[in-house]
Amino acid sequence: MAKIASIEYFRVLPRWLFVKICDEKGNVGWGEATLEGHTQAVEGCLDALRGRILGYEADAIEHIWQTCYRLGFYRGGPVLMSALAGIDIALWDLKSRRLNVPLYQLLGGAVRHKIKVYSWIGGDRPRDIEAAAKERWSQGFRTIKMNATEDVDWLDAPKALEASVDRLKIVKALGMDAALDFHGRLHKPMAKQLAKALEPHHPFFIEEPLLSEHHEGIKQLSQLTTIPIALGERLYSRWDAKRFLQDSSVDILQPDISHCGGISEMRRMAAMAEAYDVAVAPHCPLGPIALAACMQFAISTSNFAIQEMSLGIHYNTEIGEYDITNYIINKDVWTVKDGYIDAFHGIGLGVEVDEVEVREVAKTAPPWPPKGFTGPDGSIREW
Repeated sequence: MAKIASIEYFRVLPRWLFVKICDEKGNVGWGEATLEGHTQAVEGCLDALRGRILGYEADAIEHIWQTCYRLGFYRGGPVLMSALAGIDIALWDLKSRRLNVPLYQLLGGAVRHKIKVYSWIGGDRPRDIEAAAKERWSQGFRTIKMNATEDVDWLDAPKALEASVDRLKIVKALGMDAALDFHGRLHKPMAKQLAKALEPHHPFFIEEPLLSEHHEGIKQLSQLTTIPIALGERLYSRWDAKRFLQDSSVDILQPDISHCGGISEMRRMAAMAEAYDVAVAPHCPLGPIALAACMQFAISTSNFAIQEMSLGIHYNTEIGEYDITNYIINKDVWTVKDGYIDAFHGIGLGVEVDEVEVREVAKTAPPWPPKGFTGPDGSIREW
């Protein structure tokens, strides 16, 4: 075994934060600590954690996780758990590379040979939705996710929901499954109406029909609809997820591996979910390292359902266009065929990071600003 010699982080375009850990024998692992809109806060947390764990045995992944989480009294939340995620993923990558095995072998081995995936489509007008869905089909996807609504107020006219049903019908007519992401935009009166309107058209699931802090509202809604309810990108640990599992208010748990403490905590959340007959569909509209970590989780987890990925989504910045094919050398791992990606078999995370590109872009990459929009009355609305 060898001790941790260095921990670096790299802010890269379009909005990602990578972590590199080296041990004293030269072994390397990569992680991702992306937290959209809060990059500098996570970087500050990584500075603090780096000072805490330098010199620890790099193989002591669980001890390091507990040290980062518990040694400091205040724990949890998106910033700490995202920083911890970057460290945790990098340590798993380092260990499996040192042992020259795919990471999933350290997680118990493979339970599947391919991984079901879906991607996002934007746009709100019917012709935009149809064109975007057809493009995803041509890329190999058979399931997509899209916004459930545009801007909707606390109590809006029911006709504001009609477009949601129309967009779902367009995608279903193409032979694809479609999930609808409410993004917590709706409040309970409108969410109840929209769930009922969507139900006859069988969406794949509805995501964050209410904000996760409205636990009691989600529980009520779950008793009013047969549509599977998914949430979890704003749950950062097993303790955050526990109440939703205990009262059967969620059908699909969606932790984000870059927000929930990494591979170690996502596995614990999945084990809890399995005991309640709840599937796991990791949230991941993020970078290639986070997605690769999700793939290793998916290969080795029995109650995994489907993986979100941002293939085909291009982020335009002032100095170029970026997507998940950037920063990795073996880009062919993202090949989608008939809605699936083949299981990774390369060592570690299964992706080879282009460190030259990472370091070059990190020289000038700005932090990604918080996103959102305002309603016609000037009030702040959910992203």
